[in-house]
Amino acid sequence: MTLSPLIETRQIGSLRVHAIQAGGQKLDGGAMFGVVPKPLWERRIPADERNRIQLGMRCLVIEHEIGLVLIDNGAGNKENEKFHDIYGVENRGDPGPTRLEDGFAALGFSVNDVALVIDTHLHFDHAGGNTRKTADGLVSLSFPKARYVVQQGEYHYATHTNERTAGSYFPHNFVPVAEAGRFDFVVGEREIVRGISVIPTPGHIPYHQGVLIDGGSERGFFLADLAPTTAHLPLPWIMGYDVEPLVTLESKRMILKRAAAEDWLLIFEHDAMTAWGKLDPAKQTYALRPPA
Repeated sequence: MTLSPLIETRQIGSLRVHAIQAGGQKLDGGAMFGVVPKPLWERRIPADERNRIQLGMRCLVIEHEIGLVLIDNGAGNKENEKFHDIYGVENRGDPGPTRLEDGFAALGFSVNDVALVIDTHLHFDHAGGNTRKTADGLVSLSFPKARYVVQQGEYHYATHTNERTAGSYFPHNFVPVAEAGRFDFVVGEREIVRGISVIPTPGHIPYHQGVLIDGGSERGFFLADLAPTTAHLPLPWIMGYDVEPLVTLESKRMILKRAAAEDWLLIFEHDAMTAWGKLDPAKQTYALRPPA
């Protein structure tokens, strides 16, 4: 399976948004689908010889009156080849430009145009691009003029790990942001700037958040790891990585019910091929309707 195009662009009401494929990664299919048997999930996403499935690391850039708003930022350029092999990360960098930076350049933007970064959470494949390794091996902020937003509880959770969670949180992805005084910590649901709000969606980790984009005539919701791919839309299809899967279930129930009732555009971070879509009211279980 190949990745979708580097950039896909559309309007969400009055807001112009760009989905940038910040690279690929490959994770164990069994871990990605938890208790769902392989004969079922493999019909949707085939596994390779190492039982890994192809995933993307899609980030969202919103053209906003304050400047560019970036939601999540991929794996960054700081990790070594062993890490890239284990997680199947394909995003270049080290220390050259990553695919995310290539996307900015292709759109005619630069990292200096980013006014706001919203981290759905601080796992390495979502917040690794908060910071970057320079040619001299130092770590600096990737978006020098931006404020960064994350749930306050998530920063505490990321800096107080245990044996179960430590493998997903790398301090060099977020501690430099805090040390520079560039984090704006939030608690619970909140409008961050006009038309862009964060909504807690716990389960994957306790302080996970999704992002609601309200363009007036249409709304979109960036799901992050609540439903990482289109294959994860059925309520019980929940990742084995989730630390509180039954909480994930209730978060999905809440968000997908609203999405169906209000015809939201759902935006998928890890789906290798599908950036977005709307739910099909004709289906008995949650699934996307065919493209128009």
